Amino acid sequence: MRRVSRHGDIKKPRRTGRIVKTVAAVMAAAAIAAGVILYNTSSGHTGPLPVHLPAQSGSYLGIYTNDAPASFAGVTAFTNATGAKPDVVMYYSGWYESFPASFARITAEQGAAPLVQMDPTSVSVAAIASGRYDGYLSAYAEAVRAYHHPVIISFGHEMNGDWYPWGYKKTSPAVFVAAWRHVVDIFRALGAQNVTWLWTVNVIDDTQNGKIPSPAQWWPGNSYVTWVGIDGYYLKPSWQFAPLFGPTISAVRTLTADPILIAETGAVPAAGQPSKISDLFAGIRSYGLLGFVWFDSTNSIGQPFSISGTAAIDAFRKGASTYGRPGS
Repeated sequence: MRRVSRHGDIKKPRRTGRIVKTVAAVMAAAAIAAGVILYNTSSGHTGPLPVHLPAQSGSYLGIYTNDAPASFAGVTAFTNATGAKPDVVMYYSGWYESFPASFARITAEQGAAPLVQMDPTSVSVAAIASGRYDGYLSAYAEAVRAYHHPVIISFGHEMNGDWYPWGYKKTSPAVFVAAWRHVVDIFRALGAQNVTWLWTVNVIDDTQNGKIPSPAQWWPGNSYVTWVGIDGYYLKPSWQFAPLFGPTISAVRTLTADPILIAETGAVPAAGQPSKISDLFAGIRSYGLLGFVWFDSTNSIGQPFSISGTAAIDAFRKGASTYGRPGS
C-alpha cells in the first residue's frame, strides 16, 4: 500500500509482518509487571458492539497493524503492550478481495468493529459508478449482511490527495461521488444495514505546497455518509493537533455535522511520541471527536509509527484510561 501524507511524505505500510515484536514483548512485560488493567475491562468490553455504532465522543480507540486481516496477532500484541483493548480494527482491502468473515468474527468477539478501507485499486472508478463491478460489490455486501455485527467501510480514502488513482487530478470529484453513492446504494439494496459509512479525507493543511484541497468537491451528501474520517500524522516535533487537524475539521463542518473519527494517525519517534500521544488524546477531547485509529506500523519509506519506549507506552496507557466502551 502507498500514499502521500502531509507535506508529501509517502506512508503506506510495508507488509512484512514487522509489528511490535521485540519492543511489544518488552512493553507487554513491563505493563504486566506494573499491574496494568485493560482500559475498558470494567465497562464490559466483551462481545460484539451494537450494529448501529453509538456516536459517542472520546470513546473509540482503533488500531492498524500490518498483519490484519490475515492474523489478529498484531492487535493482541498491541493490547498486551499498551493495556488498551481497541474498539476498531482497521485494514486495507484491495478490489476483488472478499470480506474476511473469520477475522471479522474474532474482531467482534474481542468487542471491536472491523474498519475496511475498501480501495478501488487497478480498476476504473467510472466503471464502478456505471455498474461494471456490481457482481463483486453484491457478493461483498451479502457477506457483510450475513456477518450481522457492525462493520465500518471507507471507500476510496484520501480522495482529496493526488497520490491515488481515485483521487485529486486523476479521477474527477463527480465520478468519485457517483461511485461512492453507487457502492452505498448496492449495500443498502441488499439489506446490509450493519454498515457505518466512513467518508475519509486527508488533512488539508499542507503549508509547504498547498496541494491538498478542501474535500468539499468530493462530498456525496448526508444521506450517504454516517461518519467522517480524517487522516493525518505527526512527523515533526513542532506539529500539534489544532494546526494539523483543525483546518480540515472546520472544512468538514461546513459540509456536515456528522461525527468525526481520526481514521489514521501516528507519530514518528523523532517527533516526540509521548508528547504527541498526549496531544492526540487532548485534541480528540477538545474537538469532541469520536476517537482515533493508531497506525502501528512502519511505512513504505521506513518511517516508524509503532509506539516505542516506556514514556510513549505510559502516555498511551494514560490517555486510553479515559476511554470507555462506546455506548457505556
